[in-house]
Amino acid sequence: MKKSALFLSATAGVAMAVSASVATAEKWDMPMAYAATNFHSEMGVVFADKVREYTGGDIDITVHAGGSLFKGGEIKRAIQTGQAPIGERFMSAHANEAPLLGWDNLPFVATSYEDNDRLWAAAKDLVNAQLSDLNLVALYTCPWPGQGFYFKKEVTSSADTQGIKFRSYNSATATFAEELGMTPVQIEAAELSQALATGVAESFISSGSTGYDRKVWEHLTHYYKVNAWLPRNYVMVNKGAWEGLADDHQAALQQAADETGAACSAKSAELASWYFEQLAANGMSVEDAGPEFLAELQAIGAKMTADWLATVGADGQAILDAYNAN
Repeated sequence: MKKSALFLSATAGVAMAVSASVATAEKWDMPMAYAATNFHSEMGVVFADKVREYTGGDIDITVHAGGSLFKGGEIKRAIQTGQAPIGERFMSAHANEAPLLGWDNLPFVATSYEDNDRLWAAAKDLVNAQLSDLNLVALYTCPWPGQGFYFKKEVTSSADTQGIKFRSYNSATATFAEELGMTPVQIEAAELSQALATGVAESFISSGSTGYDRKVWEHLTHYYKVNAWLPRNYVMVNKGAWEGLADDHQAALQQAADETGAACSAKSAELASWYFEQLAANGMSVEDAGPEFLAELQAIGAKMTADWLATVGADGQAILDAYNAN
């Protein structure tokens, strides 16, 4: 009995030591939806490195890019439910569940990086309150370059878009498709190349970044610069995981997030024109949308903004009022 008790005591001591070791070297998996070479994913690695440095190795984040751990559409729920403590997702992809999160997809409201920053400043507090209700905490956000249209033919108006199968990534893009007589098909970025190759999709709206990452010149021929909006990705943490961190670890993560968010925004702006150059260098026609097509898009955009305000109500109006006041 004494030997057994001594063994159990020693075992308990080892277990406590291991537990303490784990507690001071917490390993977090961070799913991300976009390719490892995409600037959002690259900045995710920068963020993870900063967290490791600022916490003295106490929190060790491993980035899983390209939907390799969870597909894009699964990431938010995985974090909400604690399957992963942290991850990144396209914020407006959740607008079906929480319409307020479509704040950054209001067509032609904020079409420059400066204006997009002002719109985020106006929306931030309300968005963060909404995310808290979803068991999430946003650490940083980062805009994509302005959104334009990809086609496999010349398009001058909606007369040229009828019946086209259009890859959508959220409710706003699906609405655009329907208003232009196209058929929206929900497709994640990681699945886009295959969808284009097999004819499941024939067109989409996105930044030059997605076109470059997915080498869409292998299937499409035209890119029309519209700059309809600059949507944001956001890095989110499970609320319980965040609240369970020590104050110094929260501060370290927030410092890493603030620095990475600023660097990511700057990188996005730096790459915006470069992506267009790469599309053109690979044989695509890259040009501004023609006046007739642009006028149609702006009319659709005004209707979409009105519909969003009708759905979201006072919070949505408060965001636009604050944005327009600055």
